[in-house]
Amino acid sequence: MLSSRASLKSGLPYETGRLDPGTNFTARDKLERPVEIFSTCPQSLGFDKESYARQVRKVARWSERCGCTGILVYTDNSLVEPWLVSQIIVESTKKLSPLVAIQPVYMHPYSVAKMVASFGYLYHRRLYLNMVAGGFKNDLVALNDQTPHDKRYTRLIEYATIINQLLSSSAPVTFHGEFYDIDQLRMTPPLPTELFPETFVSGSSDAGLDAAKKLGATAVKYPRPACECEAEPANNGLKSGIRVGIIARDNEDEAWEIAERRFPEDRKGELTHQLAMKVSDSLWHKQLSDTANKTRTMRNTYWLRPFEQYKTFCPYLVGSYETVANELSRYISLGYRTFILDIPPDEDELEHADAVFDRAVEKIGLLT
Repeated sequence: MLSSRASLKSGLPYETGRLDPGTNFTARDKLERPVEIFSTCPQSLGFDKESYARQVRKVARWSERCGCTGILVYTDNSLVEPWLVSQIIVESTKKLSPLVAIQPVYMHPYSVAKMVASFGYLYHRRLYLNMVAGGFKNDLVALNDQTPHDKRYTRLIEYATIINQLLSSSAPVTFHGEFYDIDQLRMTPPLPTELFPETFVSGSSDAGLDAAKKLGATAVKYPRPACECEAEPANNGLKSGIRVGIIARDNEDEAWEIAERRFPEDRKGELTHQLAMKVSDSLWHKQLSDTANKTRTMRNTYWLRPFEQYKTFCPYLVGSYETVANELSRYISLGYRTFILDIPPDEDELEHADAVFDRAVEKIGLLT
């Protein structure tokens, strides 16, 4: 999964409808759901330093209160260092886990393992690692990374393998590969076993799926409508997840009114998206664009205007609690158990999403 400069606007505060006081949002405290939910941290682009750190703390606390397992922290050339943002998150919460985007071009795998071990030593907090094989084309050109798409995943496998071996072994590690070599390298301080990080990899291409299989990672996709995914359920033997935004209310019209207000028509954004398409080699980007061309004129639960107009890089599910829960339940039935939500505009939006997930898992009898 890539970072998303486009989603900055979706991370700023908006007016939204307040929660229905009759809605019970305490279910997450009483019931265990068979899904993991991650929110997404705001990006530094567009904030000054004081307001950005304050917004990161707010979103992290909202996410923890709403029962999220973790929070995705983006990386690219235009953003502040995700490890420092992750430190703010850890120091502002009790158990929320940063899902840190890792770009192999930026640092050696030993440095990543050292950061994970250091977080474990200082905070006893588990981290998740979102392994980024690609990136914005201009970022890679500026870094003189001319590695072809599939070769980037070969490099990613070596990179993540070294990280995993360093964090799981008390003995020195030796590794000789096509891209990396280490000899008798030991991780100090050692990482407690219970803090070993889970790895996420984009699962939209064959190369990404192969990497996820070899690493035992969660394969994350930017999904098409659930009805189109039924012919290809989540991959056998792989932990699977999707990246999606949610706008849900008790009333269908209210949900769409909020969606239209948050993501109005924007010709400039549409042109920016079209330009990005011309220089992108990301398979998921092309897949979503093809789906957008088919669904643009229809008002369905599955909505791609924010993606088409360069406001975010994931589809949205919009509608009543019932219709959005129906769509989510179909993804869950297909085997997707990890959901990474878009940047929340406020805490209410996370609570509405939380209520929808409760309904979705209840529909297919998975609440325990």
